[in-house]
Amino acid sequence: MLMNKFLKEFKDRGFFYQCTDESELSTLLDKKKINAYIGFDCTAESLHVGSLLQIMCLRLLQKHGHRPIVLIGGGTTRIGDPSGKDKTRKILNEKEIEKNIKNIEKILKNYLNNDDPNTRPIFVNNYSWLKNLNYISFLRDIGKHFTINKMLTYESVKTRLDREQSLSYMEFNYMILQAYDFLELNKKKNCSLQIGGSDQWGNIINGTELIKRYSNKQAYGLTTPLITLASGAKMGKTETGAVWLDKKLLSSYDFWQFWRNVDDKDVIKFLKMFTDLNIEEINKIKDRNINQLKIKLANETTSMLHGRKAALSSEKIAKETFSDNSSGSNLPSVKIDGKILNKNLNIVDLVIISKFETSKSEIRRLIKGHAIKINNLSITDEKMIIKRKLFKENFLKLSIGKKRHLKIEIN
Repeated sequence: MLMNKFLKEFKDRGFFYQCTDESELSTLLDKKKINAYIGFDCTAESLHVGSLLQIMCLRLLQKHGHRPIVLIGGGTTRIGDPSGKDKTRKILNEKEIEKNIKNIEKILKNYLNNDDPNTRPIFVNNYSWLKNLNYISFLRDIGKHFTINKMLTYESVKTRLDREQSLSYMEFNYMILQAYDFLELNKKKNCSLQIGGSDQWGNIINGTELIKRYSNKQAYGLTTPLITLASGAKMGKTETGAVWLDKKLLSSYDFWQFWRNVDDKDVIKFLKMFTDLNIEEINKIKDRNINQLKIKLANETTSMLHGRKAALSSEKIAKETFSDNSSGSNLPSVKIDGKILNKNLNIVDLVIISKFETSKSEIRRLIKGHAIKINNLSITDEKMIIKRKLFKENFLKLSIGKKRHLKIEIN
């Protein structure tokens, strides 16, 4: 039997991990266009690249004519998902959650096609149906379909209990509420597929089973692998912090640099996962010079979020920056109060202000290794005082190693 085109590309791009019934889902997708959902919690004001794989799944649904439903967990964020966590999440107040929801919706709309009425994303907030739940009715109508025995076998619960880490009754209920989300979307939005990370497998199965028991309808679950970098680090986190998808939190240049500097082993995999380049094209160029491929990856991913102009500008800045004679005028900047220069600001404190490093001992070690430069000249004295004359045209270029460069401006 031929595999459905959506599922084939889903697999070819490395998105596939598990499916509740691949054969049946393939048949369904061949017969008609469906509504499928992915949920995003709103515990932070922005998503980071750790959520990008799920966003690319939404884009792929649209590409194949299906309609994505984006569920923002305004209700479940008030409880916290225990999956992959070793302690209870901090519970946010109403104002924080509402602000986060607006920001996250804005990011997702930036990635998704909003023009075609047949595939335009449907945005829903599960707080709309969770806020008025009647506890007795919910236990009687929904709770009866869940057994404690089975719930205790799910990885998110089992791990916490095996480690003897506390799991609140509030968090224990999360999987029931997520299953209820799927049931509500199935009833109200004709949603027949949930996609999520592999750590959501138990929650997704709960949803498909609840729909079957409650309404005798068939629904499906599809999961993606958890992505780590070749270094073993979690996708979305770096030494300098999260790689945010909000333009206010991370510049287009820094976003571009994240992709430009990925490990050689990750480049082809990431071209498949995080760009719209078709698989045939990627296979044609995969043997090119690795640095050319990295630039291609950085340009494609940055264009998607920040636009083509910002991507090409970032490439140009990078080329100029890595030239030993560049002034650094096009670099991202940090502004400092000019008065601070009258207080014998030294090189160690300047690096801390730049946020490149936070440890003074590490900065001193870098200076000893000739890894810190000002205006392309190596610094050898850890007590060096930063004088105004170093600021050409009101700024100086600070470099750490070959890849970290910044413009320090006097305010």
